[in-house]
Amino acid sequence: MKKEKYKITNWSKYNKSLINRGDITLWIDEEVSKNWMSEEKSGERGSSIKFTDMAIETCLKIKYIYKLPFRATQGFINSIVKLAKLNIIIPDYSTMSRRQKDLNIKINKSKKVISHIVALTK
Repeated sequence: MKKEKYKITNWSKYNKSLINRGDITLWIDEEVSKNWMSEEKSGERGSSIKFTDMAIETCLKIKYIYKLPFRATQGFINSIVKLAKLNIIIPDYSTMSRRQKDLNIKINKSKKVISHIVALTK
């Protein structure tokens, strides 16, 4: 069976659609940056949890969507924070890896394109 050939008739529209594939728009709410770090003390031996569950979940969702390894996720989120001029610290890759097993993250795994990531404060 022969593969169908598609003839492009509107090159400007086609080129624009290819360019828009790489377009990323991120909205970071002020409440998210305010609730990024944890204030709670664990009361247990060792250091307390530094980042809220919401912060770890947001990082892990970005990791999943862009199919990034942990170190690349850390770098990607660092660059987002730097571009947005936010004054927050990003969890390192080992923290994300360690904390992911304690979180129940729900990601819709449909074949549709994901267009929004929402980080909700509790």
